[in-house]
Amino acid sequence: MTATGTPIAVVTGASSGIGAATARQLAAADYRVVLTARRKDRIEALAAEINAAGHQATAYALDVTDRAAVDAFAGAFRTIAVLVNNAGGALGADPVATGDPADWRQMYETNVIGTLNVTQALLPALDASGDGTVVILSSTAGHGTYEGGAGYVAAKNGARVIAETLRLEIVGRPVRVIEIAPGMVKTEEFATTRFRGDDEKAAKVYAGVAEPLTADDVAETITWAVTRPPHVNIDLLVVRPRAQASNTKVHREL
Repeated sequence: MTATGTPIAVVTGASSGIGAATARQLAAADYRVVLTARRKDRIEALAAEINAAGHQATAYALDVTDRAAVDAFAGAFRTIAVLVNNAGGALGADPVATGDPADWRQMYETNVIGTLNVTQALLPALDASGDGTVVILSSTAGHGTYEGGAGYVAAKNGARVIAETLRLEIVGRPVRVIEIAPGMVKTEEFATTRFRGDDEKAAKVYAGVAEPLTADDVAETITWAVTRPPHVNIDLLVVRPRAQASNTKVHREL
């Protein structure tokens, strides 16, 4: 808790998409949100928006793959109520035979090592709160593979395993570990980033899908899980649009 008793929620990757939506919703749920991302201008603008709405937010520029920077960030907190490990992303959709190892390495560094860095650094403050919650945003990709997705699937499997193993290792301590695994979510940047700015390729991901999930849909799911009574742990919550039965079975109206 802070001096005023307001619980702190740290959200990584808060500059856009699910991270930004989660920050807004946790702030509305009476958390003081700490927004982290590499794009300082984005999170400062979001913090200003949240504060203008009468809530509490602070921006902190952070690269989750930089362990020294993460440790310096963590040193500013005595207690933290919630950590939302949202920073991550996908690069490319090439088959294993031709995938770029640099893409695989970057996805692993962000989705797995970044999550490990922040979780390790903030776990003492989560413990000290007496009622901490770690949220790890994995993906349905972490629960089922698909062609062209091996690099991202491997990275999200890594994030999933962190959640599963940490829960076993800290049982009995006052910290919950929640995994949220979204399916098809249409945000302003995810697919475009994956295809390096190719808007045509990005649009094909969602072609014919009337209602893919939105960032707000996932943020509502995260906020619901976080705000359950302290004795209730949502181990794993998979959330997909109705049109998506699996990673490879999607109803499209073309």
